Amino acid sequence: MTDLLQLVIAGLATGGIYALAAIGFTLLWQTSQTINFAQGEFVMVPAFFSLAAMKLGLPFLPALLVAVLVSMLLLGVAFRYVVVGPLLHRGVLPLVISTIALSIILKETVKDFYSAEAQVFPTLLPDRVVTLLPGVAVSLAQIGVLAVSLVTIGGLQWFLGGTRTGRQMQATAQNPGVARILGVPVERMILYTFVINAGLAAMASILISPIYLAKFSNGETLGLVAFVAAIVGGFNQVRGAIAGGLLIGVLDNLAASYVSTAYRQAIPLILLVLVILFRPQGLLGRREERAV
Repeated sequence: MTDLLQLVIAGLATGGIYALAAIGFTLLWQTSQTINFAQGEFVMVPAFFSLAAMKLGLPFLPALLVAVLVSMLLLGVAFRYVVVGPLLHRGVLPLVISTIALSIILKETVKDFYSAEAQVFPTLLPDRVVTLLPGVAVSLAQIGVLAVSLVTIGGLQWFLGGTRTGRQMQATAQNPGVARILGVPVERMILYTFVINAGLAAMASILISPIYLAKFSNGETLGLVAFVAAIVGGFNQVRGAIAGGLLIGVLDNLAASYVSTAYRQAIPLILLVLVILFRPQGLLGRREERAV
């Protein structure tokens, strides 16, 4: 039982990171009908922004701040106006193809101009084992990752539901036409969504890079798992993305320990197939009807 509890806590820590990336998928889809298949690379790149800033002489914490700001500028604002903007009214398929191309460009750029080798990334908390309950010992770093993820998610939920800007963003997501009639600056709300997505991706990068190291190929797995988490939880619900990320993190950890590490990457795909077959709107999603 104690081993199970330790595995669940570690899985929740990893799942919190998946949830941060999955929320980005959901937010972009809700506000602009954009499916960003470069989301995994958006989580990978900020770690290298931090490492580059530290190479220039900045201490670790200021380097993290620079990485978040640069990510919001390049992966948020520039992505919105350079990649998505010209294709936004041309349908979903051109956007999907362009984001796939962007993911390849980002991955190869990091590989060629920084390093193809995995880089050690500093951690905010020491990797020291602490005892929560008798017989239950977990890493302090895992507790920190889970806490930061939950605080970030809670802050986002408060912003969306408790501030005027957040409610305007929700109105834009639900019905941009009506929101525009009511005086909501729809284009600005869409831009805010892209900036928030970049910030969440940067936070996920800071949290996951000390665990899996900073390497150019990280985005392949992270992007797939985050996409699956968003679908499993419900692609049209932020809370669904959160639930999907946490669920996959726990199941992934349990499968690696009780089944085999060789099958852990298959767990998200199996879960995806089951959800599509029996609850296609996702665990917490709602059915959508569209006129054709």
